[in-house]
Amino acid sequence: MNAASTRSLFLITHEFYPKRGGIATFAEEMARASVGLGFDVEVWAQSTSAHAHEKHWPFRLRRLPLPGTHDLRCQLKLAIQLVAERRRLRYATVYLPEPGPMLAMMMLQGVKGFRPKQLILTFHGSEILKFHSNPVTRRLTSRLIRNASRISTLTHYTHDLLVEHFPEAARKAFLTPGALRSDFAVVTEPTPHAKKDRLVVLTVGRLHPRKGQLVTLEALQALAPRFRQKIEYWIVGGHSKSNYEHTLRERAAGSDLKVRFFGELPDDELDRVYDRADIFAMTSIDYRHSIEGFGLVYLEAAAHGLPVVAHTIGGVAEAVVDGVTGLCVPPDHPAQLTAAFERLISNAALRKSLGEAGRAWSRRNSWLQSANMLFNPSPPSPHPHR
Repeated sequence: MNAASTRSLFLITHEFYPKRGGIATFAEEMARASVGLGFDVEVWAQSTSAHAHEKHWPFRLRRLPLPGTHDLRCQLKLAIQLVAERRRLRYATVYLPEPGPMLAMMMLQGVKGFRPKQLILTFHGSEILKFHSNPVTRRLTSRLIRNASRISTLTHYTHDLLVEHFPEAARKAFLTPGALRSDFAVVTEPTPHAKKDRLVVLTVGRLHPRKGQLVTLEALQALAPRFRQKIEYWIVGGHSKSNYEHTLRERAAGSDLKVRFFGELPDDELDRVYDRADIFAMTSIDYRHSIEGFGLVYLEAAAHGLPVVAHTIGGVAEAVVDGVTGLCVPPDHPAQLTAAFERLISNAALRKSLGEAGRAWSRRNSWLQSANMLFNPSPPSPHPHR
């Protein structure tokens, strides 16, 4: 029996099903992969509606009596749960894959006798800037990093950002690349649909300024009329707390470009939408302290054979290969973005070649490999290979 098979792993997250998004997917997939490595896994996650459908999980799932926000009240509640379970956690590996539970753990770093056998962290990007911007959380994050056994990021970009702001992470940080969701791993060639009057440009992501739906919409509206008449723009994703969705709908109503809003979709419906699309676009932008560290949705689109249009920011270049799986343009260059859409709309052969390359590209990593790198008792080289 190997060492991993006898070890307990507690994965603690505020971002878990039925919440959607890249971090929720990351937490779920790392938990599944850890079970595959022989770990005894228990996931602690935010509360959910009594009417919400719960999946069958290969690990134990504990729903905590907290909403999973980043406010102080929620962090205090989680800290209390951690203290109450300190005897179980003390001899286990505690994994914090996102910033919510990191904030709670920061409160306990000075508590005598509370320190897990192994503390493992994953940083995604935006939280690095947010933690560093406040003098208090900056000091607490530095302490948390010093007490951690291992730290991972999904991209070289995020690794460099972390080390730049928290140099103490340099000797223990390495890559755990993102991969396709488990149910995307066997995507097959799509069934040909009947000839369509219009090509579909699709964006999937929460409605937030950082995701760039407005940038994509404006670029498509700037197309010459003969191109606009050939396309429609589909937007999939839930609304944010701001008036961003209202702004999008208002801007869409002022143009002859056909735009459809789908809201949140369950996975089976989302698969069908992907298969009906022709081009995927997510033109993320840096927004305040919020950045695009990677973008698992780019891999999902590529797995469906869609050519991708994206901005060259953050870790996007590690999810989309310019000229191979998609077309990438610098942010704040609207004319270049519109030209990229024009190229794809007018060139079916280019759409096909980028899409076919994307299918292979999307499968290059696996969650099992990333989990093994993160939880293997013998840590790999701390310096990520480029």
